[in-house]
Amino acid sequence: MDSIIARYCFAASIALAISALPASAVEQNCRFIPAKPDREACYKRQEEDLAAKRKPAAPAAESTTLDTLRQLRQDDDAVYRSINNICRGC
Repeated sequence: MDSIIARYCFAASIALAISALPASAVEQNCRFIPAKPDREACYKRQEEDLAAKRKPAAPAAESTTLDTLRQLRQDDDAVYRSINNICRGC
């Protein structure tokens, strides 16, 4: 019974170690592919992955920020108008 548990723990630790490899190791594997078309396809996939990671934030977030700023400006204008109608020193 203990040997079965030990085997499962060993297998789980090996799977965890393999899945935790750094991304840089994956990037360098393309150099060792002997077939040129396969190697170029590997490089192309890496470029696409890097481009996806470097892609700027969605423009929807910018429009949300602009909408928020517009709403704040409208609220400020309403407050300034209401303050302007208050008689000071009467």
